[in-house]
Amino acid sequence: MRSVSGQRETTTLWRPTGPVELGLVREAGWRAWPPRLPEQPIFYPVLDEEYAVKIARDWNVKHDGAGYVTRFEVETDFLRRYPVRQAGGETILELWVPAEELEEFNAHLVGEIEVVHEFH
Repeated sequence: MRSVSGQRETTTLWRPTGPVELGLVREAGWRAWPPRLPEQPIFYPVLDEEYAVKIARDWNVKHDGAGYVTRFEVETDFLRRYPVRQAGGETILELWVPAEELEEFNAHLVGEIEVVHEFH
């Protein structure tokens, strides 16, 4: 967690993504995640950079030809509505944001979504 300009407390999240989703983020000016597809009822940001790297490198590259790890900040108070889910080992932690809440989730992003790792 960190404070942005002393205004509001934020939490850093990461998201491993492929080139198609990253292109949609770019089209949104690096300020929003795209709506989920019908077969994607949940948006999964993760709480650990290493876990995001593993998914981007080992899964996205294999399935999409490239994998990216993004980092972004979300208002901490807003995130409290989403319990942290352990998806495996101790550091494999995610938030499960229902697709129908993604627009509201995007409204609580602070700053831009940035690419911090890229794999091919």
